[in-house]
Amino acid sequence: MDLANIWKWLPTLLLALESLPEYNCHLKMSFIKVVEKSDFSYYNLPYGIFSTADNPRHRIGVAIGDQILDLSVIRSLFTGPSLSKHQEVFDQTTLNGFMGLGYNAWKEARRTLQVLLSANETTLRDDVTMRSRAFVPQSSARMHLPAEIGDYTDFYSSKDHATNVGIMFRGKENALMPNWLRLPVGYHGRASSVVVSETPIRRPSGQMRPDQSKPPVFGASKQLDIELEMAFFVGKGNPLGEPIPIEKAHEHIFGMVLMNDWSARDIQAWEYVPLGPFLGKNFGTTISPWVVPMEALLPFIEPNAVQDPEPLPYLRHTDYYAFNINLFVSLKGEDMTEEDTICKSNFKYMYWTMKQQLAHHSVGGCNMRPGDLLASGTISGPVTARETDTGWALGLASAPFSRRCDHETTVRSPETPSCPPSVRPSQANQSSHHYWHGAPANLISFSLYCSYYTMDDKGHYLVGFQPIGNGNCTTCSWCISI
Repeated sequence: MDLANIWKWLPTLLLALESLPEYNCHLKMSFIKVVEKSDFSYYNLPYGIFSTADNPRHRIGVAIGDQILDLSVIRSLFTGPSLSKHQEVFDQTTLNGFMGLGYNAWKEARRTLQVLLSANETTLRDDVTMRSRAFVPQSSARMHLPAEIGDYTDFYSSKDHATNVGIMFRGKENALMPNWLRLPVGYHGRASSVVVSETPIRRPSGQMRPDQSKPPVFGASKQLDIELEMAFFVGKGNPLGEPIPIEKAHEHIFGMVLMNDWSARDIQAWEYVPLGPFLGKNFGTTISPWVVPMEALLPFIEPNAVQDPEPLPYLRHTDYYAFNINLFVSLKGEDMTEEDTICKSNFKYMYWTMKQQLAHHSVGGCNMRPGDLLASGTISGPVTARETDTGWALGLASAPFSRRCDHETTVRSPETPSCPPSVRPSQANQSSHHYWHGAPANLISFSLYCSYYTMDDKGHYLVGFQPIGNGNCTTCSWCISI
């Protein structure tokens, strides 16, 4: 690494070090027991909204180990310069107010939490009464949407994915549209149908044209699909007409979640020209309940993708903002004893960074607001899928339940989406309503996983995203009933 690159990397490195409790040598892990492979280590501390049977009010919590720290109980302990006059945000029912306080408040809150939870800090550790009120077992909590989502935008930022799709529709010579390498392509989704994990999703109905020689037909989608994505929440917004400069974009990015962008491919194929997806996408988008703050991800930052041609000046940034987050998708059918991994990818493969997405979104003067959700688009990579032992091939980092086992993807079952034999639902379970449940297992269990290079007291740094699915498991699981 030459001297110029060292100086370019130094500010990011210092931010990463400052976010680590080891950098503050008087902090010694946490007094809360955290098992070695927990998704919720002392170094993660993600934010979420939860309720309990004995207290149905939605509250802001922070996950650590198998516990949730109720911030409404300890709000008086946030006494720093950014939060001392805004403690009421921790008594709200969404994260929007806290998000809107901005970058310095987020850093201060994280620093306060790390101190309060450290093993040698007595304020919370030795106050038995406060501890009994402040900590709630995750197993007894119900999770809710982290924020009130005013707007939702889905980008298309994986070059591998865009190339794969382009080849399917236009051939290798015209795989990427002329604008794709010049700007982060995106579209506005439906915010009202973004739901938290375990929310049932109903199979959508709409117009389709399976036979191009005949008029369209109406009915339930037979090509229901999933997309492996990640998304970030906007924190502090910007006034209408005042773009967010890319140099300041990181100060507006609060944290990240996992996402499944459900897609009805047969409805989408008929409707998308000329304005893009509509009913094929607006029926449901599922996100994980815990928001991992960006500071927790800084140790996993990597160089950005090489961009050729060079973007226009408003999209250029030399500081690193790609993240090494391993992702994979697993599927479990009613006749399977174990889950089968059908797709692997990594968030670092994204061509356009989150900073570029946010800068582009606002460059025309669009006012972003706390709680706005910006998604990555399907996360493909150099090798993102494999042929399973049932003969079911995946060409993208998405898992189309409509894909036929004989690889003839243009042929569909008229009665039900076709799947590998081991995950195909039995005809006895067919119904006219077709619900996809996020409740404990019925027919098909779909899982999103993510992992990191990690470190605990044995040399492993542990940070993870909340599984999409049962809050007690260590996978991101949906259980799907057809």
